[in-house]
Amino acid sequence: MALPKSHRLRHRRAFSAVYQSGLRRSTPNLTLRALPLFKSSPASADDCPAIAEQPSQFGVSISQKVSKKAVVRNRIKRQIRAALGQLLPRARSGWQVVVVVRPPAIECDYREFLQELEQLLISAEVINER
Repeated sequence: MALPKSHRLRHRRAFSAVYQSGLRRSTPNLTLRALPLFKSSPASADDCPAIAEQPSQFGVSISQKVSKKAVVRNRIKRQIRAALGQLLPRARSGWQVVVVVRPPAIECDYREFLQELEQLLISAEVINER
C-alpha cells in the first residue's frame, strides 16, 4: 500500500531541510529525522491553522551501503512505507519525517520495521501513544 500523495515527502529541498534542522532518533535498524513545521511548540501551530491542517509528510532514504541490489532496497522501502501507512491514522499533522535505513535492516521483516517505526515516532512525538 502506497502512502497517499499528500503524505509523501518528495523534493530534495524538503529532505535537506529535515536533515539539517530536524531532530534525530535511532534504533539499531532505522534512524528517524523529524522536523516540525511549527516554530517553537505545538501550541504555536494553533495560532496558524494552515500549518496545523497540513498533513505530516514521510520519506524513506536507503543507500547502497545497505545492499548493492536495488531489488533488496526496494523491498525494504515497500515494507517501511506499508508500516508508515498503518501508523498514519495516529500521526499528528505538521511534521516532515525522513526514515533512514541502516545496514543491519537487511535482516528485518515487516513486524520489526513496524515495531521500530512506532517506537521512533512515539519518541519524536510525531504519533500519540495508544
